[in-house]
Amino acid sequence: MRSPRLAALLTATLVFQLAAEETIAPLGTYTAIERRHWAFQKRTTPEVPTFTEAVDLAWAKVPVDAFVLSRLKKAGLRPAPEADRRTLIRRASFSLLGLPPTPEAVAAFVEDKAPDAWEKVVDRLLASPSYGERWGQHWLDVVRYAETDGFEYDTHRNGAWRFRDYVIQSLNADKPYDKFVLEQLAGDEIAPEAEAMRVAAGLQRMGPLRKNAGNQEVASSRNEVLTEMTNVVGAAFLGVTLGCARCHDHKFDPFRQSDYYRIQSYFSATHEKDITLATAAEQEAWQEKAKGAEAEIKALKAELKDKTKAEEVKAALERRLEAATDKLPPPLSALYSVANDFSKVSPMNLLERGEHDRRKDKVGARPLGILLPEGTPERATLPENPRTKLGEWVIDPENPLTARVMANRIWSWQFGRGLVTTPNDFGKMGLRPSHPELLDYLANQFVAGGWRMKPMHRMLLLSNTWKQGFDSPMAKEAEAQDPENKLLWHWGRRRLEAEELRDSLLQVAGQLNPKAGGPSVIVPVDPELVKFLYKPSQWAITPDPAEHNRRSVYLMAKRNLRLPMMETFDAPDLQISCARRESSTHAPQALELTNGDLASRMATAFAARLEAEAKGDRNKMIERAWLLTTSRLPSAKERAIAGQYLTEGQPLREFALAVLNLNAFLYVD
Repeated sequence: MRSPRLAALLTATLVFQLAAEETIAPLGTYTAIERRHWAFQKRTTPEVPTFTEAVDLAWAKVPVDAFVLSRLKKAGLRPAPEADRRTLIRRASFSLLGLPPTPEAVAAFVEDKAPDAWEKVVDRLLASPSYGERWGQHWLDVVRYAETDGFEYDTHRNGAWRFRDYVIQSLNADKPYDKFVLEQLAGDEIAPEAEAMRVAAGLQRMGPLRKNAGNQEVASSRNEVLTEMTNVVGAAFLGVTLGCARCHDHKFDPFRQSDYYRIQSYFSATHEKDITLATAAEQEAWQEKAKGAEAEIKALKAELKDKTKAEEVKAALERRLEAATDKLPPPLSALYSVANDFSKVSPMNLLERGEHDRRKDKVGARPLGILLPEGTPERATLPENPRTKLGEWVIDPENPLTARVMANRIWSWQFGRGLVTTPNDFGKMGLRPSHPELLDYLANQFVAGGWRMKPMHRMLLLSNTWKQGFDSPMAKEAEAQDPENKLLWHWGRRRLEAEELRDSLLQVAGQLNPKAGGPSVIVPVDPELVKFLYKPSQWAITPDPAEHNRRSVYLMAKRNLRLPMMETFDAPDLQISCARRESSTHAPQALELTNGDLASRMATAFAARLEAEAKGDRNKMIERAWLLTTSRLPSAKERAIAGQYLTEGQPLREFALAVLNLNAFLYVD
């Protein structure tokens, strides 16, 4: 039991802390210290470092290299020598396409003596349709794209796959990022008649959704929907933990609870809307089939609104409602989107601890106060196109966060590590940039270049920083001083991500189906996993086996059933924004690559391909196996071991499986 003296001391301490918080950061005002944080400052225009020594001038031919070399020289370090051509084209192919280069593409680059040979490779990769499939997956991670609701029901979302196709097509077309952002925030407001704009606005519905007996009108459900819409603005576009201010003022960053609900106000008129693509005749036929079930659903929902019913009665009604819903015919083709309904604007108040039934002061729409002049008023009434207004503020070139955040994401996905290593958190608890001047230079170039991503890729891939090798003659000194390679003194080796690994297995085995777009593919999985779903019928396997070998980005993104192989290799869980992929190492990965269903099937197909292409020539078979998987010829030792194995008459399939488990295949240097 606490002593009265201790209790008094604890109470006094708490009162002091609360008083101090109120003194430091009263509601609606921001201190000079808070405004001084680097991420909330206007971007600088840094001078590009210059050099006098010939060796430095030769290496730092572009500004990116100059900024990196300047930091290295201050630390007494030097960059690593350039990687060889085979390594470079393999690295670039995985970076931009998520696939290994063909042996023919590697040979062509190695033999091309033209001074612009590397530029031609980069331009060819950027022009490939596979670019959007690789980089689209990055963006889908950030916006927690999924085609099901999650939680207990995990209902499938009719037509949600179109958002994935919109992202891929936008990136392949090199759509300016500011336009890309605005379309996702307010496509339905900008061009309500354009299908692509409606699909883009489906971003607002990408988060997990807890169903309440099929009723999304109840206040608690509506509150969760608005929360998801608000949080993604902070995480994806602004790179801040805005969601932490939902229940109270942010504990570390200058985001008041009022800031959170002022941002949420822009979504207060936003409601889900499925826009049918069916003809009038198809809709009429559907309504006729659904008539009985819809009448039953309507009656059951009306009964559920009766708050006087006992809990067991409500539970029975909910079970009957689910059964009635199952009687509906399959949904018609539709656009998964949102629309404003100003007759159903959700009242916007501060919520005590974020609870929908504990309302406090009313607030209006306004961007983040820390990025506005002191005293900027909120909107008393909702503007005609509220999300467009929010989007225009997000993409304003003067907004210090947006361009920095995306420039950092591009760098992170290219180098495997961001200049800011917490891509979704540029706040006080995030890490400061390793090269702040370089980050601002990149953000400025991004905006000046029309917010286009492909020129940014080109700039990075043509730099000597990007072309460094993994091995450095200064490794011992550099590792002692900079073990995490923050100063970029060499290239960082990485393992293939889950999608890259699966797609590469399919490609080298000659089984990859290049078909693009369309409804997502459901592949076979262990029946025991399907049993755990709310309804096993949710996992209806795509009947055409050829569809099962399409790129991973086209597989069903179901929250309650991730493919075991993808989960084993660290694919995200689709519940929240994934800013960066983690890379773990554990025993199940080795088991998956030696005994897993996909690895086994691809080993068989790979063996058949080697036999057919080498026409029985053992040496050609060994060379072809290494060229397809590692983009190089086998070393003398590798050739000898493989040759001895095949000479002994061992199964070609086992040889193929062993090659698919080489580190040189699984990792990118």
